[in-house]
Amino acid sequence: MSEKADNTKNTTNTTMWVAFFGLFTSLGTILCCALPALLVTLGMGAVMAGLVSAAPWITVLSTYKVPVFIVTGIVLLVSALLQWRGRYAPCPVDPVQAKLCRVMRRFSIGITAVSIVLYLVGFFFAFLAVYFL
Repeated sequence: MSEKADNTKNTTNTTMWVAFFGLFTSLGTILCCALPALLVTLGMGAVMAGLVSAAPWITVLSTYKVPVFIVTGIVLLVSALLQWRGRYAPCPVDPVQAKLCRVMRRFSIGITAVSIVLYLVGFFFAFLAVYFL
């Protein structure tokens, strides 16, 4: 295998893992801010109380929401930049590997897009909903 093919494979793997990490961190923003606001808005305060008693770490996320959002934003920015940088990266010549490369590239872009949407929803409920609701 050539050095360029190894570099392309490593870039694709790195981009995929950063996208997964972006999804993981954006779910943290949803849990800390959007989910509690949604449950309380829908009149499900008892559900929220039960959720906090079952998973008390949610309140820790809420306490440190600014650092959580900063770290998540940085991870999502890195993920989007890696997606952008690798958009024209060549896939292997082998048809099976080329198809897998294209599928994984689309999957990674989808994960990044979902992560950004979740981040924006969490950001709205954490910082902007006070002014609009």
